Amino acid sequence: MKYVTGLHCIKCGREYEADPERYLCDDCEDGILDVDYDYQKIKSEWSKDDLKANPDQRIWRFEPLLPIKPETEKPKLAVGNTPVYNSPVLAEEFGIKELIIKDDGLNPTASLKDRASAMAVVKAQEAGAKTVACSSTGNAASSLAGNIASMGGRMNAVIFVPDRAPAGKLAQLLIYGADVVSVKGSYEEAFYLSAEAIKKWGWYNRNAAINSYLVEGKKTVSLELAEQLEWEMPDWLVFSVGDGCTIAGAYKGLYDLKQIGFIDRIPKLLGVQAAGCAPITEAFRTGKDLEVTAENTIADSIAVGKPRNWLKAVRAVRDSEGQMINVSDDQILAMMRNLGKKTGIFGEPAGVAGMAGLKKAAAEGIVKKDESAAVVITGNGLKDVKNARRAAGDPIEVEPDLEKLTKIFAEQGVTSDE
Repeated sequence: MKYVTGLHCIKCGREYEADPERYLCDDCEDGILDVDYDYQKIKSEWSKDDLKANPDQRIWRFEPLLPIKPETEKPKLAVGNTPVYNSPVLAEEFGIKELIIKDDGLNPTASLKDRASAMAVVKAQEAGAKTVACSSTGNAASSLAGNIASMGGRMNAVIFVPDRAPAGKLAQLLIYGADVVSVKGSYEEAFYLSAEAIKKWGWYNRNAAINSYLVEGKKTVSLELAEQLEWEMPDWLVFSVGDGCTIAGAYKGLYDLKQIGFIDRIPKLLGVQAAGCAPITEAFRTGKDLEVTAENTIADSIAVGKPRNWLKAVRAVRDSEGQMINVSDDQILAMMRNLGKKTGIFGEPAGVAGMAGLKKAAAEGIVKKDESAAVVITGNGLKDVKNARRAAGDPIEVEPDLEKLTKIFAEQGVTSDE
């Protein structure tokens, strides 16, 4: 790790060596760590031209800003290089200047969390571990299982999920060959059981809210977006928020880029939570410590009642001079349908929560008419077909009779070319 100088606790500032198995601060309860880099050295030895000349389109193209050893074997899945679209139609509908959409649901296992799991596989090898474990509402689990599977059977994944995890995500886990433990309880209970099991059997810990290296994987979404936008950042960057790791990682990536001179400003971050599970929004608004809430939302991937990376998330939004906002399940469902109909992008509930939040923020004047925004869709809609069907409604049912079809079309206002 040529450019990594160590780790530090975000609460007390205590510094540590960059040990791959160093997860938390010894002095602070839930003391989350952050990875430190020698920015001056990176700035003097790495350039935009060097990046452009790198043929590897995966997240590993950003190696100088990643806490990895060059010789460590990387997972085989092509994580990263997800597409970016400009949507003038939705920009006009929302009443903002420009709307950019990055579809991270097109990662190999269909979510942004592939970025963190790919990092977990690398760090697990550096720690000498053969088994990697985590608790998850679904996406972190399937991304870990897929990235582990890409190593050809030389590593194992053990996954703990609450029993409400969507069937599509469970199917992924089982297809990838992971050992799946369905916990009869909440995500919080699944987390604690995974923590006890990890400690008992000495597995590598992929839980992103505990393992600071995984946030470094997640930050590649903002590194990649900046490169795709030719280093011209929008006014706002929008993410759905669950445990806080993704938006914290996005800020870290932007901070890194500014320190090495690749971008000249950090966009304001808009963090969006589901109204039925919004403890980080509450902590942001009140300035108080986090209070545990219920997990009452269809957006399972961000239904985290006790997020452990909330402090990093709150600080990221504040340091960017951004804002937090909540959206209802009905607003999420409506945005799933609207996004699909007007862009061709199919997002799961948590994946489109950020877009629903941007629409609400624009309506409330938080995002101004003359401002631009980029939204990251964090997960694909095929992850949760049940709620996709709920959002989309039912198909037209008809007997194989053209006259009956014509009548139904007329009744339902289906347009024709006539």
